[in-house]
Amino acid sequence: MASSSLQAPTDAKNLAAAASSNFVCLSYGTIPSRIRSRQKLPPNMSYMLPHLHSGWEVDQAILSEEDRVVVIRFGRDQDQTCMVQDEVLFGIAEKVKNFAVIYLVDIDEVPDFNGMYELYDACTTMFFYRNKHIMVDLGTGNNNKINWALADKQELIDIIEIVYRGARKGRGLVVSPKDYSTKYRY
Repeated sequence: MASSSLQAPTDAKNLAAAASSNFVCLSYGTIPSRIRSRQKLPPNMSYMLPHLHSGWEVDQAILSEEDRVVVIRFGRDQDQTCMVQDEVLFGIAEKVKNFAVIYLVDIDEVPDFNGMYELYDACTTMFFYRNKHIMVDLGTGNNNKINWALADKQELIDIIEIVYRGARKGRGLVVSPKDYSTKYRY
């Protein structure tokens, strides 16, 4: 016998009421907070960072910033890898606000750049300075982007700082302070 609190709301009024008190899952309906608190649901920090919802907004963000590095995380907000990256980006946003600005772009909502930047990975972070894409040599062979989640906040701050320092000097390619190649993992 199913409880009425576990049934999926059918109209917009009930959906809004359920969303305010419980976690709403489109497949299973609502999950009461007593059950949700026992689950290991990852925190989603993507709602705390500014989103760009169109190709024009992405272009304007890159074009309009004159003095700071534009850090753009391309990916899906509900993806686990992006959730880890978003949490790190949110954690460092206040520390890097003087030399970098961080934006999030959902690659399903804004598919304009998927082919241009080869955005086929779950989570991709790219850097821009004064309307120029800044490449980072991470030792992986792909200098255009970071296509994994960096879980260490200080490593990401160091990379953004190196990008900022190199870009101000006119360099289009900077070398990461840490080598991320697999040769050191054996």
